[in-house]
Amino acid sequence: MSVSSTMKDSSTMNDSSIMNDSSTMSVRVRYAPSPTGLQHIGGIRTALFNYFFARAQGGKFILRIEDTDQERTTDESLEDLFAALEWLGIDWDEGPRRGGSYGPYIQSERVELHRKYAEQLVADGKAYRCYCTPERLDALRKEQERTRSKEKGYDRHCRNLSKAERDELEQSGQPSVIRLKVPEEGKTAFDDILMGTITRKNRDINPDPVLLKSDGFPTYHLANVIDDHLMGITHIMRAQEWIPSGPLHILLYEAFGWTPPLYCHLPMVMGKDGQKLSKRHGSTAVRDFRRDGYLPEALINYVSLLGWSYDDKTEFFTREELENVFSLEKINKAPGVFDYKKLEWFNGNYIRMKKPEALKELLIPYLIEDGALAQPPTAGQDALLDSLMPLVQERLKKLSDISEMTRFLFTDIPVPESADLIPKKSDAVKTIELLNTAAALLDAKWDEGIDVLEEAFRETSEELGIGLGALLMPVRAAATGSRISPPLFESLRLLGKERTLERIQLAAEKLQQEVQ
Repeated sequence: MSVSSTMKDSSTMNDSSIMNDSSTMSVRVRYAPSPTGLQHIGGIRTALFNYFFARAQGGKFILRIEDTDQERTTDESLEDLFAALEWLGIDWDEGPRRGGSYGPYIQSERVELHRKYAEQLVADGKAYRCYCTPERLDALRKEQERTRSKEKGYDRHCRNLSKAERDELEQSGQPSVIRLKVPEEGKTAFDDILMGTITRKNRDINPDPVLLKSDGFPTYHLANVIDDHLMGITHIMRAQEWIPSGPLHILLYEAFGWTPPLYCHLPMVMGKDGQKLSKRHGSTAVRDFRRDGYLPEALINYVSLLGWSYDDKTEFFTREELENVFSLEKINKAPGVFDYKKLEWFNGNYIRMKKPEALKELLIPYLIEDGALAQPPTAGQDALLDSLMPLVQERLKKLSDISEMTRFLFTDIPVPESADLIPKKSDAVKTIELLNTAAALLDAKWDEGIDVLEEAFRETSEELGIGLGALLMPVRAAATGSRISPPLFESLRLLGKERTLERIQLAAEKLQQEVQ
């Protein structure tokens, strides 16, 4: 059964219920972020789960902007949201920049509607106006703290004002808010697809919370429930941190006489220390991962496995595959642990899946930004990049690694510090000898090919009674400026004989000056 067409007019009071059997209803889910900060990886996981569920069920994925917190809402955050979803290829069916029959999809544009519903609750005796001043509420809070009272929060002072008292306060122009009448006895429960039945005593629910603020703007709870109902949302998937709000939202649905959607509170995204993922663990904003050189397909794949799994063995999924196989039944109750190393591993695998030409185009912006390439690259630089792809593709973990790995080919590099040139258990004098030996080998064998060069270095290291790595390390550092590079001999061939020998000579001369 699809959502009733009468619900499409979000300006009318409507008591139509939504069937809670996803096998017979038209699934409608939403991602409803507040544009008060950059898109966090946990929020994007929520968006992905909603998106994939909608696609797997042939339903609709709605984007709604919950911007009623006007003081903290920023244009930067809003643009960051759009940029993150578009970069990931997560397209919404209805919402800002798309439109739809249930709009507007920006909450601040629905304020008049929220006020109308709040006033309706007052008229029905389900809510009331509260005239308590901020000073009185602050004094109440301090008194509760001083006496260590078991009663916390609002004391329902205005709940039972007489009509005469209310009329007097209204005539005096006293500002007011609208509060929900929360039952003082009994319990409120709701069913969660993942967590089962969740029950809370009404006396433990926030006592008579504000629904409409004195400035006429709704609170999160009022706007959230009204908009979910009028937009025909059938399933609410959100983080488990919202479970405490569940009973309050159920009370609001009951006050309006509406049937609530199905709930599925998603497992938290945690750091490896068991704490909620935050900046102290590392990057958490999608923008940071994008800037650092992660591929959208790698991020989608890995984040989708934070609290969900198809089976015990499959790790790699394309976005299209997830759109087909995702199901709520395979969501785990346990928190998902964000492992940066695992994400890096996924990203490296996706880099290796790229066609060389496509990978080159992704790498060029990083090299230009770091000053290694001209903009646009010269013909010679472009040809060099083509030759580089087979060397770097197997070694890159992030796109941003390319500059450090290959800068030596495109720009002049300073002579490394002595500590970076001298192998372990060696000294400057011995390292000079190694550099001179290597230079002689390269000069003599250069034209005979990489295989001959490698064999000559291997034989020489055996004759010297040292490991091959000890012979190659100072050469690598001198020629590339780093102890880590693509395969050395292939890199040297791209650098060219003249530049290679020049850099080795400069390194030997620097060490010689230090031992004199």
